[in-house]
Amino acid sequence: MRLSATIRGIGYTFASVKEVLAKANPPKSGDDLAKVSARDAVERVAARAVLSELTLDDLRQNPVVPYEEDELTRLVDDSLDPAAFAAVRALTVGQFREWLLEAKTTGPLIRSISPGLTPEMAAAVAKLMSNLDLMVAGAKCEVVVRANATLGLPGRFSSRLQPNHPTDDVQGILLSTREGLSYGCGDAVIGVNPATDSAESTAEILTALHSLRTRNQIPTQHCVLSHVTVQMRALDLGAPMDLMFQSLSGSEKGNRAFGISVSLMDEAFEKMKDGRTSAGPNFMYFETGQGSALSSAAHHGADQVTLEARCYGFARRYKPFLVNTVVGFIGPEYLEDGPQITRAGLEDHFMGKLLGLPMGCDACFTYHSGMSQNELESLKVLLCAAGCSYLMSLPVGDDIMLNYQSTSFHDIPTVRGLLGRRPTPEFDAWLSATGIMDGDRPGERFGDPGVIR
Repeated sequence: MRLSATIRGIGYTFASVKEVLAKANPPKSGDDLAKVSARDAVERVAARAVLSELTLDDLRQNPVVPYEEDELTRLVDDSLDPAAFAAVRALTVGQFREWLLEAKTTGPLIRSISPGLTPEMAAAVAKLMSNLDLMVAGAKCEVVVRANATLGLPGRFSSRLQPNHPTDDVQGILLSTREGLSYGCGDAVIGVNPATDSAESTAEILTALHSLRTRNQIPTQHCVLSHVTVQMRALDLGAPMDLMFQSLSGSEKGNRAFGISVSLMDEAFEKMKDGRTSAGPNFMYFETGQGSALSSAAHHGADQVTLEARCYGFARRYKPFLVNTVVGFIGPEYLEDGPQITRAGLEDHFMGKLLGLPMGCDACFTYHSGMSQNELESLKVLLCAAGCSYLMSLPVGDDIMLNYQSTSFHDIPTVRGLLGRRPTPEFDAWLSATGIMDGDRPGERFGDPGVIR
């Protein structure tokens, strides 16, 4: 394994695979903050040259957090599919990139080797790709899952309806939900970020959303994004729960900061097997985001793209219905501006899909970052074109509870119309039956929340 390269007559030597991965990364303010980024563009080229010649087996043998120190590393390595890994282990990262982009490499072929890939492999090949490469390869990776509706089919584009309320007022949440549904949003999930993280409040919101969904025979899923332990207590109270949610980090130490572990998530998964109200078989929901491990000093000197990929290695254990990266929410300390947020969104979508996840994205930014509304709208179109399963949807794209800018109720039907996408088949039929949509065009009741009782 060679960790050196010569560029313009100057030799560059790297101490470890972890350093190569970090310095091959496109510029990110989070990597600068962690002091792991390349010194300049030439060192970045040298790192990419070295990375392109490493084999996928080299990456398996050199995870960014050692096997004996981290339960996520052990989880990934112990569960790797031997036959799938054997099919790709000898490929260099450069060869793997070329294989993924070849016209003859289809989605089913990629899915066949996905169980043999570690997160470090997914992160490594992403670092050698352009934004367009990430879109082309991501669009090939079809991942189809089912809860009460079927997500991820070709030609489909879904949304999470996000009816947050700053005081968890249930009537306010329901009013916002009705509005979003009237614009054709919410086929991925109706998911509320609660202001009050209590089992009683979680149960109250879940019960109200379940009543609305069943009364109107809406073929979707509902979820309250409180901590997993709170949701488990709400389930014990008898709350109707279609999906169970948790935020994930890319290291054992980062997950401890979130108050979770592999054993806790295993317990939650088993509890949902019998306690859920969705049909399944997929019923877990995870959120991630570049920079989460660094924000809790749990990054182990690794770069944020590789740590983000490790979140996906954790998530795939539970065969989730939804995963999304909240790409610009943590702040400019980690993703500084429009180009960095755009790049991160495309990286995360590709890596998640490559590792076999039904990947969505919260294309968003905080108000002190350097991203414009035009750049955010461009990212939404890029993600849809890349085969992203779903985006968020909320009133005018402005979350009054979490205080950040995301995707509006109006954006979802607009992007669908622009790129010829439709919602999930079940939800599509419901929209037609209610008059909200007329095929792929707005129907007579489009934008009328009174159609939902």
